[in-house]
Amino acid sequence: MLHKLKVDRKNIVLFVYVVILCLLGPLIIVINQNSNKLTEQFKQQNDKPKQSLATRMSSGDRLLITADINPVKQSAVQAYASQDYQTAVEQFQASLKINSNDPEALIYWNNSLAKLQGETVKLATSVPIGGNLDVAKEILRGVAQAQTQINRNGGINGKLVEVTIANDDNVPEIAKQIATELVKDESILAVIGHNDSNASVAAAPIYQAGELVMITPTSSAENLPNLGSYIFRATPNTRALAEPLAEYASDIARKKDIAVCADSQSEVSQSFQKEFTWAIYSRGGSINPIECDFSAANFNPSQIPSEAISAGADALLLAPSVRSVNRAIEVARANQERLTLLGNHSLNTYQTLQEGQKEVNSMVLSVAWDAKSNTNNAFALDAQKLWGGAVNWRTAMAYDATQIAVAAIKPGNTRQQVQMVLSDPQFVTEGATELIQFLPSGDRNMKGTLVKVEPGTRSGTGYDFVLLQPPTQALK
Repeated sequence: MLHKLKVDRKNIVLFVYVVILCLLGPLIIVINQNSNKLTEQFKQQNDKPKQSLATRMSSGDRLLITADINPVKQSAVQAYASQDYQTAVEQFQASLKINSNDPEALIYWNNSLAKLQGETVKLATSVPIGGNLDVAKEILRGVAQAQTQINRNGGINGKLVEVTIANDDNVPEIAKQIATELVKDESILAVIGHNDSNASVAAAPIYQAGELVMITPTSSAENLPNLGSYIFRATPNTRALAEPLAEYASDIARKKDIAVCADSQSEVSQSFQKEFTWAIYSRGGSINPIECDFSAANFNPSQIPSEAISAGADALLLAPSVRSVNRAIEVARANQERLTLLGNHSLNTYQTLQEGQKEVNSMVLSVAWDAKSNTNNAFALDAQKLWGGAVNWRTAMAYDATQIAVAAIKPGNTRQQVQMVLSDPQFVTEGATELIQFLPSGDRNMKGTLVKVEPGTRSGTGYDFVLLQPPTQALK
């Protein structure tokens, strides 16, 4: 009897155990499946920055400038992605016949030819496609023109140049991520970029640590070369740009009390304001004490000109970053031609002419270069043929930055050798308008020039940037 009771108890326990398993088994499976899903989602979330970054870079396997899409260009990209480089050459060439003013297509066409030949020399360029498309295209035109010229002449030591394009949106954090990826790709020997000084300053320490030369075509913030021996620029620094404008304002326009609008969140704007202020004071002038910050939360463009006039100002300098050009134009509109307008190089854009119209008429700007500075210049003439119109200083400086990289790569094929060539005090190479030489700081040995907004037909807006005589010549 006792034995039977023990058996019954064992059966009952076994029965209960089976019931529990039947009830909990499906739940355990569901939990495990959900756990796997969460793990996969977590992995995907961790991979998102990499996936996002991949969509920001291309040598021809994807389009970055979606504004210039056409079916032929899409076919070319598909062929390139499939490593069918012969078809890619043909399709990119056909796309250029549809739109000859497309620097992205020209770079990818050159890359396709380079891939057909075999081993390439690889450069990269980082531009703000999603931040300011016009500026990005201006820089890409310079890179594309230089790449085309170099490859037509046989490339570098018999190898054609391949260029990877990256889109940093002029956002410092994205610029840092892109710099990290470019440093990892050991085949890249130099980088042409970035555009905005904030982006360049953010990325520079990464290039320095990775021993990859960065040559910015457009960042002029004064402190940039201090960030490392691998950091160079093709454009003049802010002092070289601000001094001619201050000389014009003081000695030619005879302005003695100048109000300044700048961007407190921009390295280049703050640097330009500082150098311009120093140059004005050194000439006996003064800077009006009114506050005008394009980044201020309470920014009110309609009040600024009136406040400046009430405070005794006789001129107004607009020194925005590329990101705050629209706010500078708003101030110009509010000015209604009352104060003499001056501008920094960031305002040398199509947007300024198109949106500013008569309100920016007669504004004088300091820029790195102007196409009319030498009417017989080979670079300017080639650019006119290639792009169907005149180009501005960003295109010229991007062309020069590419030529600098190529000149440094010719005698050396490692990143360290490229840096050593550029650091040599005897380094010199031919640029768009003049010989390119560096100061010991890594700055380019070059002065800015002045342009003035005047009615004209070249830009299609009704107004053009017209070259002014250098102040020293105008005073004679």
